[in-house]
Amino acid sequence: MKKILLGIALSVVVLQGCKKDRDEEEVVPEISVEEQKTYDDAAAKDFLTKNYLNSKGVITAFDDTVTTDDNEKKLIDYDYKTLPSGVIYIVRPGAQPDPGKEVGTTDVISIFQFAKSYSSAKVDDKIIYNNESTFVNSIASGNVISDTSLLNPTNYFYVKQSVLEAYNKANSTNIGKDFYEIEGFQEGLKYFKSFDLDNSAEYNMQGVIIVPSRAAYGRDNSIYGTAYRNRSFVFNFQLYNTRARKTNEN
Repeated sequence: MKKILLGIALSVVVLQGCKKDRDEEEVVPEISVEEQKTYDDAAAKDFLTKNYLNSKGVITAFDDTVTTDDNEKKLIDYDYKTLPSGVIYIVRPGAQPDPGKEVGTTDVISIFQFAKSYSSAKVDDKIIYNNESTFVNSIASGNVISDTSLLNPTNYFYVKQSVLEAYNKANSTNIGKDFYEIEGFQEGLKYFKSFDLDNSAEYNMQGVIIVPSRAAYGRDNSIYGTAYRNRSFVFNFQLYNTRARKTNEN
């Protein structure tokens, strides 16, 4: 009987030890804010070396198994600009409206885009974008979207005051625009002009905006909860139209 009880006791200890090991493996300490900045910037540069723009201006990854993309121009070889916030933008040559319309901070925009989100991680001693997820995919849906649309509105560019008020009232909160909006996306979009196109017109992407996590939702709570905590965004897009916002649309 003593041997049986001793065996049971040892089994419990082993199981508790295994559980402790699993728990310790699952808990990954969050890196510091300064380290996050370094990771995001390094991962963005790595991304620029691994991708190019195809004939429609869509970001495309180089494929090591074929030779058809060997002569494509890497994103890092474009005249890309880096803003003080860490936002990187590329204005694609030959794909801009002439003269085009300026994009106002509170304008209603109509945009066709392919946007993804990434976490920055060290893999095999190299910092890269990891855990890719699709944020918006107009190529798949065929939809040109705006914040006036009920289908996937662009609240991450501009959120209406009425939307904020409705959320705060329903949740007894006092959240601001940064709960919805991606500041780095707004910042980068100012360097592009809008076409005057009907939504049915064929797309031809104008360029790229890369937003590091600190210029996106960072470590703050957002309308998406914590889904985009510490995550960077890559926007590939064409502006179909912009117009001044009417008073009743705020």
